[in-house]
Amino acid sequence: MLAPVVILVNPQMCENVGMAARAMMNCGVSEMRLVAPRENHLSEKAIAASSGAEKILQAAKVFSSTREAVADLNIVYASTARKRNMIKEVLTAQGAGGEISQKALGGIHAGILFGPERTGLHNDDVALADKIIEIPLNPEHCSLNLSQAVLLVCYEWYKTQAVAPDAQMVTNGAPFVEKEKLYRFFDFLENKLSDCKAFQDDEKHPKMMINLQNIFLRGELTEPELNSLYGVINFLSGH
Repeated sequence: MLAPVVILVNPQMCENVGMAARAMMNCGVSEMRLVAPRENHLSEKAIAASSGAEKILQAAKVFSSTREAVADLNIVYASTARKRNMIKEVLTAQGAGGEISQKALGGIHAGILFGPERTGLHNDDVALADKIIEIPLNPEHCSLNLSQAVLLVCYEWYKTQAVAPDAQMVTNGAPFVEKEKLYRFFDFLENKLSDCKAFQDDEKHPKMMINLQNIFLRGELTEPELNSLYGVINFLSGH
């Protein structure tokens, strides 16, 4: 999949450039372009801040203007939280991530502009973009570090490529309990509770047993967990 290009316009601190590289590598985005950076992106501070993503810094290209940096791209997005007096489509990071992926299927190469830490993108830079990316945040405090902004936008693109399930149960190899074993446990539990006063009530007994069964049915028990329950109940019952 054709990944987007990350373009940092006038970044001020080399450490932030390094952390942006780290964020990019986390999300499988490898091409960084820098427009007139204030500090050396290959300094020791930048390399250290990249935390193993120095190859992105080493391959980064430096340009003197934003126009030069985006010249070979087909579509450009400007990531900014400031309202602009421009007529442009505004997408969330999630919406942009999906759109960039879809356009890449047709060979359309995208770039994403990020502005300097203190001021964000200038109007002249935003004017070069086709669309704006706005990350919905708490309106009382929507300020992001440069690397945080890069991570959020790149991650939304990466999510469209990821194949990991939304949720999974990790059992470390322990097998789940078969239904028959669970039903035998319910019989065992009911027998152990036979002396309980509430269980001797013909009206309460069925409902209480169903409630207890539901507790364990929701748990997706593994065999070691079931064996532990047997042990605990035997201990509490004295045999």
